[in-house]
Amino acid sequence: MEETYTHGHHESVLRSHRWRTAENSAGYLLGSLRPGLDLLDVGCGPGTITADLAGRLAPGRVVGLDRAPEVLAQARAGQEGENLEFLPGDVYRLPFGEASFDVVHAHQVLQHLTEPVGALGEMHRVLRPGGILAVRDSDYGAFGWTPADPLLDRWLALYHEVTARNGAEADAGRYLAGWVGAAGFVDIVVSDSSWTFDDQESRAWWGELWAERVELSGFGRQALDYGLSDGAELAALAGAWRRWAVQPDGSFEVPHTEVLARRPA
Repeated sequence: MEETYTHGHHESVLRSHRWRTAENSAGYLLGSLRPGLDLLDVGCGPGTITADLAGRLAPGRVVGLDRAPEVLAQARAGQEGENLEFLPGDVYRLPFGEASFDVVHAHQVLQHLTEPVGALGEMHRVLRPGGILAVRDSDYGAFGWTPADPLLDRWLALYHEVTARNGAEADAGRYLAGWVGAAGFVDIVVSDSSWTFDDQESRAWWGELWAERVELSGFGRQALDYGLSDGAELAALAGAWRRWAVQPDGSFEVPHTEVLARRPA
């Protein structure tokens, strides 16, 4: 199934993905892991979370899967090892046999898919009976920031418009548990955590990332292609991000829903 990835693979996107670690993006899973488990990381991107998990699970096999060749090349650079490999693949047709893994992990993947329950069904298939599913997705509709800015309100509305045209669900976090249950998983445990950017360094980093994404990434290009925005508006939205980044009282919170579940034994 062909999907349109709203963010694309501009450097501003990959820069944020490389920042992610098991600690800041998969902490809810870590207590369920032990050395020797085999894990599949679906939609691994540049593989920083995957590599962290591989270090915790050795000698268990860890596979990072992504559909973008240029991103897989980044993931492989200096990270592949005895128990870690990165492979191309489609989330709807995972290239593995039934019951191949003890754990399947997916971070901020389902929010970009037109058929998240179908993708979860494939994750169910490749899990061993009793195996663990770990999925985490943000909820754009619950994002919060200060100080208020109508241009950032417009940015959020535009993001929802673009993802809707792509058939994706920007507010995936609130639907996550329901999707997991619909895919046949049991013992569903829901938790939440957030990323918060509220000091000078993190504001500068987050604000510049989104300023660049607005004008240069797949999101900005799609907004133009779909006739949902124009260059002048995108420039104004990028400027709003840069103004927010230098506000001494600026804060931005990105809430996530996290779900642990099991394939029935």
